[in-house]
Amino acid sequence: MPQSRRMLVLRAVVEDYIRSQEPVGSGALTKQHDLGVSSATVRNDMAALEDEGYLIQPHTSAGRVPTEKGYRYFVDRLATVVPLSKAQRRGIDSFLSGSASLQDTLQRAARLLSQITGQVAVVASPSLARATLRHVELVPVAMSTLLAVVITDTGRVAQHTLAITTMPPTGALNDLTDAINAGCSGSSLLAAAQMVRALARDARFRDLAPLAEELAEAFTSMSDDERASELYMSGASRLAHQRTMADLAPLFDALEEQVVLMKLMSALSEQSARADGVDGVGVAIGSETHTPGLLHAAVVSGGYGHAESESSALEPVRNESGEPVAFVGSIGPTHMDYAATIAAVRAVARYLTAFLGGDEPADGSTDNPSRSAPSASSGRSDRADGEPAA
Repeated sequence: MPQSRRMLVLRAVVEDYIRSQEPVGSGALTKQHDLGVSSATVRNDMAALEDEGYLIQPHTSAGRVPTEKGYRYFVDRLATVVPLSKAQRRGIDSFLSGSASLQDTLQRAARLLSQITGQVAVVASPSLARATLRHVELVPVAMSTLLAVVITDTGRVAQHTLAITTMPPTGALNDLTDAINAGCSGSSLLAAAQMVRALARDARFRDLAPLAEELAEAFTSMSDDERASELYMSGASRLAHQRTMADLAPLFDALEEQVVLMKLMSALSEQSARADGVDGVGVAIGSETHTPGLLHAAVVSGGYGHAESESSALEPVRNESGEPVAFVGSIGPTHMDYAATIAAVRAVARYLTAFLGGDEPADGSTDNPSRSAPSASSGRSDRADGEPAA
């Protein structure tokens, strides 16, 4: 579409429809927006936009509403993301800073994002596959059992039992543990598994080789674990106030399909991070989700825990691939307020990045108000927390 008055008309139609959820007529547009032309000219532009597939007229005598193609163009080219105010950022910090643990932080983040957007909020916990090893302890729990306690850079604590034939001497066990921590700290679990296998071949740990091999298998299993990420959800009840009953059943079914949801939102956040860098937020609209229950919905997803730009005061959590370690996102109707939702998702993602890095979010780390909304880049969990009270 040429960058012309017609583009301004499309923007006005989308913005008015998002606000009113009523078909938009040419007369209303000329009254509400300074387009500099007559109502008849705007009506011709709207007819052309309809011919091009950006608008549709539900009834002959009604105004127009945006199509999926219209929303896509609006998100890619027309929407401007306005940063959250200092008061809003302080509110996010105040609400989330009282968290007692990573799990509590993620639960609070989902509830807060739902309150800000009025939509369903989804937050994934950092996946072990993308985490790096911070520390490991081998704790005897029985004569033939050790417990491997693994702490990652994202604050996740994973446990794995190791069966052994004979309990090794305390000194030898401590030496092996020290060697693992010295050699594997900062490595992914898969890389750590390879290093531990190398230690198993070291003459110093010949007697502990079977234990080292089993620990290496445990690291590999943790990295590949399909249940390594948890999904925190809030705001599902809000859908009842925005959707018709005919739309609700497939939408709730889609929310129940957490594996599908995780894959979709994870892919959005990863692709947007690769395309747009640290501020990447992906948007999928309707059929772009490739999910039947989301045909009348839009998904906004951004990664957290990835490297920040040099201008940021945050100390980021990094992984070997440079991709986000998890995502935060929002699911709502196709007529959602895209600019506000993107700003909210981005702000919460930045807070979570700061939390994982052990820093307070920098007050200057705000969204660029001149930046347009991102384009679409089109999980997994064994759990979705119940929706907290708003």
